Amino acid sequence: MTTIAILGAHGTTAQIVTQQLIQETHLYLRLYLRRAERLASLATAPRVSIIAGNVQDPSTLQLAVKGADLVYSNIGGVDLAILTKLILEAMQKTGCQRLLFYSALGALHEVPGKFGTWNETAIADYLPGFRLANQLIEEQSQINTTQFRPAWLTNKDEINYEITSADEPFRGTEVSRQSVADFVVRVIKNPTLYPHTSVGLNKPHTAGNLPAWLQV
Repeated sequence: MTTIAILGAHGTTAQIVTQQLIQETHLYLRLYLRRAERLASLATAPRVSIIAGNVQDPSTLQLAVKGADLVYSNIGGVDLAILTKLILEAMQKTGCQRLLFYSALGALHEVPGKFGTWNETAIADYLPGFRLANQLIEEQSQINTTQFRPAWLTNKDEINYEITSADEPFRGTEVSRQSVADFVVRVIKNPTLYPHTSVGLNKPHTAGNLPAWLQV
């Protein structure tokens, strides 16, 4: 049976993905997070194993990804580039060759106009990590990586998104977490989709200078 390793499994989007995969597939899920008790409700779920550990701990990280057919990284933070390097090294050492990587709009300098300027300021502390992570991923060819760059996230109960390619200007300002999870689940179910690339995710018709909840 196919095994999926989810790094940063306590993240909101990762939890939506996990629930969908439990309900809709027969995949084995290996959930990796620093504090396993946060997902205690899944401890007895079918086909689910939980591993407590930090991405900066090579031994537990390699245990999490070893034998996995696909790794979904839901890791973030200002030190993302360091963590990305460790994830790539663990995957190379264990022979895992498929990665789904949670990136962010602006990682490719692809957000135009006033919204792009605002976004640069709003997540200024995080963008260097996303950009360096992208560089690390592109510098190696062993691991087939799909990076996805969501717009600003909402908790709206909807699945409504469009996809832009790596060489297109980013469209829209927001997207729901459910939409992002839908994309992740689609690729997990069909890992031949979007090989060796980075895609943007946004809700159609949300272009503007700011996300809707900040517009006056």
